[in-house]
Amino acid sequence: MIRHAKLAEIAEILAITKACAAYMEQKGIFQWNEQYPSKAAFLTDFERGELYVLLEKEALIGAVTLSTLMDEEYEPIAWLTETTKHLYVHRLCVHPDFQGKGYAQILMDYAEDHARRQGFPSVRLDTFSQNKRNQKFYETRGYQKLGDIFFPKQSEHPFHCYELVL
Repeated sequence: MIRHAKLAEIAEILAITKACAAYMEQKGIFQWNEQYPSKAAFLTDFERGELYVLLEKEALIGAVTLSTLMDEEYEPIAWLTETTKHLYVHRLCVHPDFQGKGYAQILMDYAEDHARRQGFPSVRLDTFSQNKRNQKFYETRGYQKLGDIFFPKQSEHPFHCYELVL
């Protein structure tokens, strides 16, 4: 089940992102760190009503932010659709104990269905250039890689921007 997050769940979401970061680091992927994702980011997501959680048998196992705001880092990208109102996917996470079981697919199905229901022309996101698994995941779903952006506080490596036209 996917629903809006509750304020009291932010600590649990942060625990999941920390577990994901440790899991990625074991695989040599240094995508998330102590600065990102942050409690402040999740609080903003929550306050904007854009933070969602995935529950399996009442246990919180994942989360995603579905935002209408375009980060300024995205401005140089030559998007496929006119930049008006779009859905931006951020901070998608599934606890490592539940990865590989289709839960990220469920979260993305929800995001794309949400975008269609709201009349958005596309879904946009970025993923770390060193995370080949994520790139394959989005490309298999039909997302097109459009260009690179940088988040220097996270990594010296770029992040690939993707868009799915609905």
